[in-house]
This record gives sequence, structure tokens and C-alpha cells, in this order.
Amino acid sequence: MSDTPPDREALQALLDFHVEAGVDLALDEAPHDRFAEPAPQRPSERPALEPRAESPRQAPVPATPARALPMAAAGTPEDAAHLARELAHGAKSLEELEGLLARFEGCALKFSAKNLAFSDGNPEGRVMLVGEAPGADEDRIGKPFMGRSGQLLDRMLAAVGLDRTQVYVANIVPWRPPGNRTPTPQEVAICKPFIARQIELASPEFLICLGGPAAQNLLDIKDGILRTRGRWFTYKTGDGREIRTLPTLHPAYLLRQPLQKRLGWRDFQALRRALDGKE
Repeated sequence: MSDTPPDREALQALLDFHVEAGVDLALDEAPHDRFAEPAPQRPSERPALEPRAESPRQAPVPATPARALPMAAAGTPEDAAHLARELAHGAKSLEELEGLLARFEGCALKFSAKNLAFSDGNPEGRVMLVGEAPGADEDRIGKPFMGRSGQLLDRMLAAVGLDRTQVYVANIVPWRPPGNRTPTPQEVAICKPFIARQIELASPEFLICLGGPAAQNLLDIKDGILRTRGRWFTYKTGDGREIRTLPTLHPAYLLRQPLQKRLGWRDFQALRRALDGKE
């Protein structure tokens, strides 16, 4: 066996390759040979339930309530999005919605993520902040905005007299995309009914869209965040209520572009004035 030490550049290139491929976080304490394990059974391969014997005088069976639907969505992304809408609509509380989402198997991101990052903060707060998707720290902890961008968000909130005991925090997509890549339109479409129902159940007085993807998907607008930030919009819930909504720059963007923090500061000042009834 050669005593030659490994080539440093080759090792660095291998690490870079794994990070680009999304392999940047350990999911288990010890390595496992996944190829030696039996393949997980796909929803379409699961045996169908035996039909229940029906009495001749039995009354017609009512439609299956959304919360009793199967959690696995077989078929196309459109099928998964349809199932997500039915499940989300049937949730009567945030706790029930989180449980449904934890068991939902229609989004492939669930199987590459370590944890569901459903929410953080106080669901009874006047303000709800919604970002795009969890990162590595959020995936590890199981809550949104736990990393460096979360620390910056906490400082921004503190600057206008708020903290996480007074606001509610969530993401459009509750599972981390591998390598922190941008969620695909299909992944967003599948997860969107859950965040829409989450907003309805939390019923905040003010909604803050953190970043362009959150603003575009929740408000159905196409303009970039630099054109929409700082302007008040109206978010309409599925049950007909209207929520004042303010798009602003995502904390992760501000970490990359620190000169733009002044714009984020202006937006949070506008939120403070709105909370005080001055805007």
C-alpha cells in the first residue's frame, strides 16, 4: 500500500462535487449502504384494499373527507397537487395541518430532507412571515429560519420591537431542496395548498413575503422583488378574507448584498408604522 498522502486538490474537488450534488449534510450517525437495502415500495405498487362487502340496503357512502385520504399520491404531479388541496382544505387546525403534511408523500423533497420545517414563532401573532424553503440548518433543526439568515431576521425584527414570540414564521416549501437549490414549479405547486391553508388558519393581520419567490407565488405577481418590495398588496385567503401583505428582501439576499439592508430596514419600518396604525 502506498504511503503517499492523498492529493489535496483531488479531495477538494470531490467535496465540491458532493456539495453541488446536494450531499452536504449527514442524515445518519453512521454510513449505510442504501443499495443493499430493499427498495421502498412506491405508492402505485402498494396492494389495493379489499372492497368492503356492501349490504343491499346500505345507504350511499358519502364522499371521503379530505383528512381521511391516503397520504401517498400516486401518478402525476397534478395528482399530487390535487391531493394536497383536498388534504389542506380538510385541516381544521394548524396542528392537524402539520400532521397531515408530515405524513404526505406527494412531494419528493420529503424523501431527501431530514426534517419537516413547518413553522416557528407564535401562530397568534399579528404578523406572519413567509419565505421560500428551508436550508441546511433549518432541515437539521426542523424549524424555518434557524441559520445565518434567521439570525439576521431576528435582528431585523428586534430593530422594530418584535421577536419570535410575537410573529409566526413559515416557508412556501417546508422541506429542504437538495443542495439548497431552487424548488421546481411542480414542487411549489404541490406544497402551495398547505401554506395557503396555514395562512388561513393562522389568520395574521399582516403578511410579510420574504423574497421574490414568496411574493410571486402568494400574490400571483411576476415582477421581481426589487420592484415589489416596500409596496402594500392584498392577499386573499380561500375563505374570502383579505390580509395586508408587504414583500421585502429575503435575509439570505441581504447577507449576500449587505448594501441593500437599507431597503430591508425601510420595509420593516413600514411594518412598524402599520402595526402602530400609522400606515
